[in-house]
Amino acid sequence: MKTVQSVKNSLKFKAQEKQGALSVRIGVRKYELPISVRMLSNGDYLFLSFPASSELYRTDNNGLTPMGKDEDAREAFDVLNPGKKARRRRSGLDMPKELAEALRNIPNGYKLGYNLDGSPKLVRARKRSKAS
Repeated sequence: MKTVQSVKNSLKFKAQEKQGALSVRIGVRKYELPISVRMLSNGDYLFLSFPASSELYRTDNNGLTPMGKDEDAREAFDVLNPGKKARRRRSGLDMPKELAEALRNIPNGYKLGYNLDGSPKLVRARKRSKAS
């Protein structure tokens, strides 16, 4: 029995290296990625190997141009960086001072509860223990 990893390792250098095998569509234009790819295929299987890399490219009418290591990429970052999800903000409701003072006066270990007739009362808070 051959594992997938052993088959990948043995096929890696038996496959011919090809340029321009990968492309990406941006808008209506199609660009060939300048990445060398090793590929073997038949009707049932495809072996694809390319060097692990991340690259920043500039697009123009001539194709993709890799940006240099020392080049300023601040504009590219600003354009490509996905924004954070909007956080839910608390509403600016004001609590009446009397209510805030009454809630502050509840002693530790107690909470506000109600009798059957709807009048408020202090109830001992439940202490929950961790389940082992």
